[in-house]
Amino acid sequence: MWTYILKRILLLIPVIIGVSLVTFLMIQIAPGDPVDIMLPEHATSEDVEMLRDKLGLNEPMHIQYLKYMKNVITFDFGRSIRSGRSVGEELFGRWPTTIELTFLSMIIGAGIGIPIGIISAVYRSSFLDYSSMMVAILGVCMPSFFIALSLQLVFSMYLGIFPVFGKAGPIWTMAGFKSMVLPSLSLGIQSSALLARLTRSNMLEVLGQDYIRTARAKGLKNRKVITKHAVKNAMIPVITMFGLQFGYLLGGAFITETIFALPGVGRYSINAIFTRDLPIIQSVALMMAVIFTFANLITDLIYALLDPRIKYN
Repeated sequence: MWTYILKRILLLIPVIIGVSLVTFLMIQIAPGDPVDIMLPEHATSEDVEMLRDKLGLNEPMHIQYLKYMKNVITFDFGRSIRSGRSVGEELFGRWPTTIELTFLSMIIGAGIGIPIGIISAVYRSSFLDYSSMMVAILGVCMPSFFIALSLQLVFSMYLGIFPVFGKAGPIWTMAGFKSMVLPSLSLGIQSSALLARLTRSNMLEVLGQDYIRTARAKGLKNRKVITKHAVKNAMIPVITMFGLQFGYLLGGAFITETIFALPGVGRYSINAIFTRDLPIIQSVALMMAVIFTFANLITDLIYALLDPRIKYN
């Protein structure tokens, strides 16, 4: 297994190079110039050229890219073009909020979606099955920003239970936790809908297998057949989706953080895109790729815990 883990970690090298190259090229060909945003309207052409020379934007593209990768190797992500602060320090200060939002959304998604999927499969073709799957389809169809705005309208504006936007403090405090409930729900509801449908389909397939019928023929209670035999085997494809959902929720956090004005990486990145702050955009894309790769690695390792037939050599 350790050999497999080492191989997967080594695969990070081409992933990092590929993501950094694609991001760098997309930024270079995008319209607009960050210098125009940084300088006042009455700036002269000499001022523009001086600032471009200072930022290294007049150098050839391959030189700019090589300098950037050299800094990345030493964990130097440069400085923000707009604020002049260290990008690494700003990002690491904002990652906790984004990670908290993502993990809370995953807990909500799994806590709602998987039980609903199991119950729908066990009580197939019942009113409970039809109603839960109808709600799941609605959850899949509705975009996260619509869910976020709806939750704000109902629970913040009308009922006044949760704050409209902002983060009131650390998540382990009551005020901080309350400020993260609606953002997490807006992401977790859509994730739970996907997990519910996938869990139901896998459970129905497993419940039709011969070994399930054999277990029931031996006189095992229905609850034990479902919990001990069916659920464990049905969870392997769900774990795959669960790992992919981690990356999806990280991406969805960008919009959600902007709507709820959370001090996370997503909102920070959106502002950087509008101002063409190149070091921030490149660093966020690179970190997202690394995190997503490690999430997939952890997902693969969980397979072996759920299914002893899976071996990594």
